[in-house]
Amino acid sequence: MQLHFSPSMRSITISSSNGFIDLMKIKVAARHFSYRTLFHTILILAFLLPFIFILTAVVTLEGVNKCSSFDCLGRRLGPRFLGRVDDSGQRLVRDFYKILNEVKTEEIPVGLKLPDSFDQLVSDMDNNQYDAQTFALMLRATMEKFEKEIKVSKFAELMNKHFAASSIPKGIHCMSLRLTDEYSSNAHARKQLPPPELLPLLSDNSYHHFILSTDNILAASVVVTSTVQSSLKPEKIVFHIITDKKTYAGMHSWFALNPVSPAIVEVKGLHQFDWLTRENVPVLEAVENQNGIRNYYHGNHIAGANLSNTTPRAFASKLQARSPKYISLLNHLRIYIPELFPNLDKVVFLDDDVVVQHDLSPLWEIDLEGKVNGAVETCRGEDEWVMSKRFRNYFNFSHPRIAQNLDPDECAWAYGMNIFDIRTWRKTNIRERYHSWLKENLKSNLTMWKLGTLPPALIAFKGHVHPIDPSWHMLGLGYQNRTNIESLQKAAVIHYNGQSKPWLEIGFEHLRPFWTKYVNYSNDFIRNCHILDS
Repeated sequence: MQLHFSPSMRSITISSSNGFIDLMKIKVAARHFSYRTLFHTILILAFLLPFIFILTAVVTLEGVNKCSSFDCLGRRLGPRFLGRVDDSGQRLVRDFYKILNEVKTEEIPVGLKLPDSFDQLVSDMDNNQYDAQTFALMLRATMEKFEKEIKVSKFAELMNKHFAASSIPKGIHCMSLRLTDEYSSNAHARKQLPPPELLPLLSDNSYHHFILSTDNILAASVVVTSTVQSSLKPEKIVFHIITDKKTYAGMHSWFALNPVSPAIVEVKGLHQFDWLTRENVPVLEAVENQNGIRNYYHGNHIAGANLSNTTPRAFASKLQARSPKYISLLNHLRIYIPELFPNLDKVVFLDDDVVVQHDLSPLWEIDLEGKVNGAVETCRGEDEWVMSKRFRNYFNFSHPRIAQNLDPDECAWAYGMNIFDIRTWRKTNIRERYHSWLKENLKSNLTMWKLGTLPPALIAFKGHVHPIDPSWHMLGLGYQNRTNIESLQKAAVIHYNGQSKPWLEIGFEHLRPFWTKYVNYSNDFIRNCHILDS
């Protein structure tokens, strides 16, 4: 704030310090004035100066330093002194909300031309001079169009992922064919497994017996190699590998040409088990031959599905339940372990999508307290997505038979790494219960449960499961990409259950190295078939 007195003392000018307001001039009429006049002048100035200071500060803070007139100040400060605030912006927002709420219930005109991008929407709005109502309607229609396109794309992605997970990668197929050819032309590939002098060990209960059922040679090699390399006593390991007839020659060739000594490996085909006949396994014949069941697993998974009322997560779950592997005899084989290995007392069953990271021999020392199945429970744990599975996740509790016999809150457990007390198992009716419930579900057109072999096993083993520490078996690496790496490294067995298997292109890149570290890329069959060649 500045005061300027003219040399003649005839006028006093009040202005701001930066010159943006020329606020007031006081002219003195006489050349000489009395002390009374001077006193009154000073009194007026004492009243005006604080007022002018406040006005200047307010204007400066509001960024109107280019406005230097009382008219401008009045327009901006007047409403404030009168208790009124300019709420035109808020009114505009309120009016727009009102319009948006109105168009929510409006019918979108058939054939309405919608933009393909936000830029086009703005351009159309400018060119056609849309009013607010039309713009809001166009905005709603455009959003709904994009939501539908995203949902369709998500379903297409899930379908493609399902087909990728169900198919055999070219490299693995190549490897199987080359090894089968090797079996027919190379005597070393046909040598007896194990050698005759080691045959008695196949039923020696002082050894640690592992059972693996698979038609994937590469996956089987990783399971066996990781188990042997992680063991503190590999010389005590016996692997019983069961495969189907078409894969038997290739599987035998692989382990004959790539021994994992000092461990012992036996390879058998389903056709070599005398007990495994259609008469003893009538349910499996029904599953494989019933047209309705085959169509369910091999048919059109979108036909008849109401995608508009289905979430992508629910659709993905249905696709997983319709994997062809669930009607494979190899997948159901574990329920017949006591009959297939009549001389064994205790075994560990492993899925082909696991990796063993630590010594498993302590599993044979676990006291199962009279139970048949030592398994990790899947209803409690830090990973709420993977470890939150109860019976309600697998069964249809609107079905009266399920509602009467099962508890939806009962904790589920994991297949894929199980310690089985076969001596105790033989005293139970587990297999008969499995058959009985599977038959009922087939008769009810799969309305009691949809997902594979675990649901009937949850029923059959009910009351026969002993929980083991979760560190023995970590699940979810095939569908949970946010797996905790620190916990993964500590787990004895990691399980790539889910669609994203590590040998597929859809496998999670950051989780694949825990599996590929056990793949021998220098092997001729793996190298020539470009296994996981990127």
